[in-house]
Amino acid sequence: MSLRLAIIGKTGQLARALLREGEDMGHEIIALGRDALDLTAPPQEIEMAVEMLPSGVGALIIAAAYTAVDAAESDADTAYAVNAAAPAAIARACARHDIPLVHISTDYVFDGEADQPYMPDDDTDPPGVYGASKLDGELAVLSSGARAVILRTSWVFDGTGKNFLTTMLRLSETRDELRVVDDQIGRPTYAGHLARAVIKAAETLATEPDLETSVHHVTGGGEPISWADFAVAIFQSTDRNTRVERIPGSEYPTPAERPSYSVLDTDSFERTFRHPLPEWQKGLAAALMERTE
Repeated sequence: MSLRLAIIGKTGQLARALLREGEDMGHEIIALGRDALDLTAPPQEIEMAVEMLPSGVGALIIAAAYTAVDAAESDADTAYAVNAAAPAAIARACARHDIPLVHISTDYVFDGEADQPYMPDDDTDPPGVYGASKLDGELAVLSSGARAVILRTSWVFDGTGKNFLTTMLRLSETRDELRVVDDQIGRPTYAGHLARAVIKAAETLATEPDLETSVHHVTGGGEPISWADFAVAIFQSTDRNTRVERIPGSEYPTPAERPSYSVLDTDSFERTFRHPLPEWQKGLAAALMERTE
C-alpha cells in the first residue's frame, strides 16, 4: 500500500534516509525543511504549518531535532524550543486533524547507569539538557491526544553525514593512532535501517486505527559495543591500519555528561510492528557502501 508521508526535516541523516528508503518502499514523501516548518517558530505558527499540509497525508514523521548535546548545556532555551515546545505544537495539530504521528527520541532520556538493556517503560532520568528536552517532547506527544508512536534510538550513523563513522575515517587519514572512549556502551544504528523501521511504524499507524499510542526502541541489533570497539570495526572494515587506544570517558571530558550504558531493548518494537532490526554490522557495511556510490 502506497502512502503519502510527510517528514519534518530535510537535510539531516535520518531525513535523507527517510527520503531514500520511503521512495524505495513505494511511498510518496513530502519533506518539510526549515523554510516550510521552523521548529524554533512560535507554537501557533508550527501548528498552522501542520494544518497546511497537503490533503491525504497518511502520517507525519518528526525527523528533525536539536541534537547538539554539548551546546545544549549553554543553549537550553533553543534545545527546549526545538525538542519540547515544537513537538508539543505538532502533536496538538495532529490530534485535532487525526494525523498519525511518529516522533523520534533518544537514549539520552535515561541516566546510563543500568546493567541490562533499557525497556521502553523503564524510569527516565536524563543527565543533561539535551535528554531532558527530548523527554519533555515525549511527554508532550503522549499527553496531546494524538495517535502517535515514539521511537527512541541511539548512536545513529550513515556513510556521508557528520557522525562517528565519518569522523573516524577522516581522522585516520592523517593519524596512525586515535584515542577512543571504551567505557560507554551501546548499539550503533544505521540511518537507513532506522528509516525503514520508522516508515514501518508510520505504515502501521496509518492502516491500523486501533494501534495505541506507545513508546518503543529502535537500534541496530547484535552485541552491544563501546565506541572504541566501533572504531576498531570501522578500521577493520576499511583495511586501515589505524591503532585504537582505549581510554575512559574521564580522559575525554565534555560539557554534557554521556550515558555510560545506552543499550535499548528493541523487543517491543519488533513484536508490535513485525519488523526485525538488522545487526549493526550490516549497517556498517551499508554505510561504507554509501561512501563508494
